[in-house]
Amino acid sequence: MADSSVTGVTADDHRGMPAHSGEPLVVLDSVNKHFGELHVLQDINLTVHRGEVVVVIGPSGSGKSTLCRAINRLESIDDGSITLDGQALPEEGKALARLRADVGMVFQSFNLFAHKTILENVTLGPIKVKKMKTAKAKELAMSLLERVGVANQADKLPAQLSGGQQQRVAIARALAMQPKVILFDEPTSALDPEMVNEVLDVMVALAKDGMTMVVVTHEMGFARKAADRVVFMSDGQIVESADPDTFFDHPTSNRAKDFLGKILTH
Repeated sequence: MADSSVTGVTADDHRGMPAHSGEPLVVLDSVNKHFGELHVLQDINLTVHRGEVVVVIGPSGSGKSTLCRAINRLESIDDGSITLDGQALPEEGKALARLRADVGMVFQSFNLFAHKTILENVTLGPIKVKKMKTAKAKELAMSLLERVGVANQADKLPAQLSGGQQQRVAIARALAMQPKVILFDEPTSALDPEMVNEVLDVMVALAKDGMTMVVVTHEMGFARKAADRVVFMSDGQIVESADPDTFFDHPTSNRAKDFLGKILTH
């Protein structure tokens, strides 16, 4: 079993953590999730503070993506609780739609609307959900597309862009909702190797700007560079939680040592 002491992390637990506001923004308390007989999330306790970048790593099938998707209710949970900014996650309806406006999500497979231009993809949420005026939404979208380096692609359709460009558009789309936190579910795993860094560079810049982020990734370089905290999962449990230097240089569990030994020697 995982040592439960590592899972309830407070601002004081990690000296490597920057001086965030210290306010808990996302709080998972004793969260469990089953897929049939498979217990994919086992008593998960995790607090993400405002302005913190938490990178979740671990072997395939460890529950990382399910954890990420539970935070905005793309996956329901069996028991326990998840709160965002002090509010419990609503089950459904308009309250859930409002919550999702506060929780941005960037998926492995971009999920852009194929028949809409890049600009339309980014303006859709602010106009439809936040009732933003079209002119203001376009201005916001163009500034965000500029920020992620694809403003010159605004009038194109997604299929006309590379995978790396599409993923940067997806990040701009998430930012356009002005969320309190952005979840990244393996955002580079579908990309060709030469496109990975262009997406990671955007994410590193977001982290430096103070965006609260939960990132599921296999990119250990990004975890070292951008994370305030690395959370290591295995078999549905949080096994370790530490600042990057501590985790990568001095892992405490055999499971983390074995995982790092396999991926860092190739």
